[in-house]
Amino acid sequence: MAPETHTIPYNLIMTGGDVALLWLVRRKMPKMVQIAGFFTLATFGLIAPFFLGEYGLGILQLLAYGIFVHGFIVLTGLAIILRPLSRKMAIAAAVAAVFLGTIAVDAFAIEPAWLEVSHVQLRTPKLETPLKVAVVADFQTDVWGEYERQALRLTMAEKPDLILLAGDYLQEFDEQRREILRQKFNSFLQKINFSAPLGTYAVVGDTESFIDPTNWPQAFEGLPVTALRTKTTLLLPEFCLTGLPLAASRNSRLKVAPCDRFHIVLGHAPDFALGDIDADLLVAGHTHGGQVRLPLVGPVLTRSKIPRSWAAGVTKLTGNRTLIVSRELGCSEALHRG
Repeated sequence: MAPETHTIPYNLIMTGGDVALLWLVRRKMPKMVQIAGFFTLATFGLIAPFFLGEYGLGILQLLAYGIFVHGFIVLTGLAIILRPLSRKMAIAAAVAAVFLGTIAVDAFAIEPAWLEVSHVQLRTPKLETPLKVAVVADFQTDVWGEYERQALRLTMAEKPDLILLAGDYLQEFDEQRREILRQKFNSFLQKINFSAPLGTYAVVGDTESFIDPTNWPQAFEGLPVTALRTKTTLLLPEFCLTGLPLAASRNSRLKVAPCDRFHIVLGHAPDFALGDIDADLLVAGHTHGGQVRLPLVGPVLTRSKIPRSWAAGVTKLTGNRTLIVSRELGCSEALHRG
């Protein structure tokens, strides 16, 4: 998320540019002047996030404001201004404005508050008793509010036997604000007794590796959460669990040896699914179902080597293997003998 100190000035300057561009069109300035104004506004909108010191998702967020919010403002203004001059151009601008506006409403109002628990049932002869696994991935938040609390409440309401945390928990770059956020996160986990009978296991994500590669497990301090810092295989009742560090999860040629029981492999990025993974269930996050996703098109950007069709949900792989990639903030799976 982009800090407010960057979001506010970016949008204020862009709004001023919107007004200036529409004024040029309204005053019927020469076409070259109007074109120069358009390219100046577009260029600023594209490069400003970098000059403001943003990177990663912060850049994407500001670019989303530039394209979908300010693009909507400019196109709506053009539809009004051009109506008496060119009906066809006014209609084209209005249609484009509706298109961008629809995406903006979904991206800024609907999606950020939309929580969904997906249930997937798998069958395996390797388990004597049902095993319910909750997967939580990519909180990636710089605030702590009701949305985040409700996501964790829903996880616990599923009463899972095992909880797997696939990385990217907190995203706050300021050290003081990060510590406050960590305390709020940890306190709430303690309050709801965030745990599972067969354990809760966490692996590192991009956010932790970039911001706090050494101390990220402190977010789970005092909780029954096992942070898997290195490539580790644990033998647990009836199954085994392999946790991957970030680099291993990104390795599309990774090899994971077989286990003599039901085998789960947990990593942040799903790239490892392309490797030689001798396991029954492969679990990852990272893709958000597509960091950039368009209606009817699907994921455009996944920041992963896997096929786009693997970027969210359940994918059946060769060798009776199943890949589950969380779209972020939760997916619970029930595994049954059969």
